[in-house]
Amino acid sequence: MELGPHILLALLESAVSTAVLALTAIGLALVFGIMRVVNVAHGEFFMLGAVLAWWITDQLTAFSPAVGFAVALVLSPLLVGAIAYASDRIVINRVDYDPERTIVATVGLLYIFQQISLMTFGPDARPVEPPFNTRLAIPWLEITEQGWAVYWPWGLSITSYKLAVIAISIVLLIGVWLVLSKTRYGLIMRATQQDKDIAQAFGIRIERVYGLVFAAGGALAAMGAVLIVPIQQAHYLMGGDPLLLSFIVVILGGLGSLSGTLVAAAIIGLSNGMIAVFFSPTLAKILATLLVALVLIWRPAGLFTRSSR
Repeated sequence: MELGPHILLALLESAVSTAVLALTAIGLALVFGIMRVVNVAHGEFFMLGAVLAWWITDQLTAFSPAVGFAVALVLSPLLVGAIAYASDRIVINRVDYDPERTIVATVGLLYIFQQISLMTFGPDARPVEPPFNTRLAIPWLEITEQGWAVYWPWGLSITSYKLAVIAISIVLLIGVWLVLSKTRYGLIMRATQQDKDIAQAFGIRIERVYGLVFAAGGALAAMGAVLIVPIQQAHYLMGGDPLLLSFIVVILGGLGSLSGTLVAAAIIGLSNGMIAVFFSPTLAKILATLLVALVLIWRPAGLFTRSSR
C-alpha cells in the first residue's frame, strides 16, 4: 500500500482541525492585540459554543439536522459573544484591564463557566449530528506508462461536512480581515490598538470598543466549536486543548499579529495533525510546546513579528 494517498488523507484531516484552530486563535489574538488582555477563559468560550450548539440542536430535533445545525451556527456564537461582553463589563472592566489582575480574573471565569456547564448540562459528552455527511472518495494522481492517471485507491475518503468546515472557516477568516481592514469599526479597533489615549482624545469610547472586541473573540471561539462539534463531542472539559493550542499559535505568530497568527495556525495545525496520525497526539503536543519554549528563548516577540528598532 502506497504512502502517498495516506499522507493526502492526513493532510485533509489536519486541515479541518487547522481551520478551527485558526478561528479560535484569531479570537485570542484579537483580544490580546487590542486589549492587551491574556484571556485564560478563552477555551471556555469554545466549550460554551459547543455545549450550546448541542443544546440548540437537541431542542430542534423535530426538524432536520440541517435546520438545527444552521440555527446553532448562528445562535450559539451570538449567545457566547453576549456572555463574553457581560464578562468584560462585570469582571474585566472592574480590574481596569490590568495585565496581572486580568489573568487572575479570567482564571476565575474559567472555573465559573466550567461549573455552570457541569451543573446545567451534566458531565456526559454530547454528540451533534452533522447536517450532511456524504463520504467522498479521495482521488490520487499517478504517473503510468501511458501518462497521468487518476484513480481512487483503497477506499480512502473524507466526509463532505469536513470539507465544508474548511470552506466555512476560510470564508469567516476572510470576513474578519475585511472587517478589520475595510470598515469604520475596524479602523476604530486599529486606532485603539495603536494608542488608546489618542483614540480616546478623538472621541472613541475605549471601554465600549474593548467590550465588543472581547465579545468578538468569544464569538469566534464559539464559531470554531460549533463547526467541530459534529466531528468531536461537546463536554464541559473540552476547552483545555483549544486554549493551549491557541496560546501556542499566538505566541509563535507574535502577540497581537493577526497575519502571523494565521501562518502559525497553519504550521501548528498541519504539523500536529500529521504527527498525531502517524505517531501519537501526545508527541504532537510535546513538540509544539518545545517549539514555543525555543521561540520564547530566541525570539520572544514571535516568529512573524518584525523587530522594533
